[in-house]
Amino acid sequence: MKVVILAGGLGTRISEESTLRPKPMVEVGNRPILWHIMKIYSAFGLNDFVICCGYKGHMIKEYFANYFLHTADVTFDIQNNSLNVHQNRAEPWRVTLVDTGDSTHTGGRIKRIADYIDGSTFCLTYGDGVANVNMKELIAFHRSEGRRATLTAVQPPGRFGSFRLGESDSRIAAFREKPQGDGAWVNGGFFVLEPEIMDYIEGDSTAFELEPLNQLAEDDQLSGFKHSDFWYCMDNIHDRNQLEKLWSSGNAPWKVWK
Repeated sequence: MKVVILAGGLGTRISEESTLRPKPMVEVGNRPILWHIMKIYSAFGLNDFVICCGYKGHMIKEYFANYFLHTADVTFDIQNNSLNVHQNRAEPWRVTLVDTGDSTHTGGRIKRIADYIDGSTFCLTYGDGVANVNMKELIAFHRSEGRRATLTAVQPPGRFGSFRLGESDSRIAAFREKPQGDGAWVNGGFFVLEPEIMDYIEGDSTAFELEPLNQLAEDDQLSGFKHSDFWYCMDNIHDRNQLEKLWSSGNAPWKVWK
């Protein structure tokens, strides 16, 4: 099964990094967050990727073109114009990089890669979110539901601490530091989709999260796979720093690979 990753957005809310490189190439633990996302899927045997490039997409292409230089020890013999690779730790990945336009919306990017999914069921996610979703369980759930689309529903961590006031006075009765959301489920990405979802996308200006998902829901063709464990979106520089802290601690929850 192929995995499609949306990696073409401008990333304006993390402009400290995205002025220099596309958001999926922002690094956590000296690796692009795109690499982390691919490692999550690869841990479940999903190694065939289609990456929707856009803004500064050439940097993503250059990264994979020189991937072995990033992952192996090498000796350059300048005089003899030769290269010797030592201890190559390259991943078992097949990566298709598609230029889907700088300003194309998410739905349009998906529509543009229709020819690369071979008319088969495929996975889809965003290029800025990590989670410890069990992909095998997600795919099995999608198949058991029999609908055209399944999204992973998550409850993101709260941005602020909360407290409970006493009923009869102003005493703070309890305090919780950044509780898990407000009880609402949101779209966490990590979709499993049937090729028929292309019929719900009009063109480049279509945002997949709006008309297509709403219409799929109205047609009873959208399922939600509840994921109550770790999920985090790198929306801004604070989020990037939080992920870096988790990775540096040696206990990153999304590291589901060995």
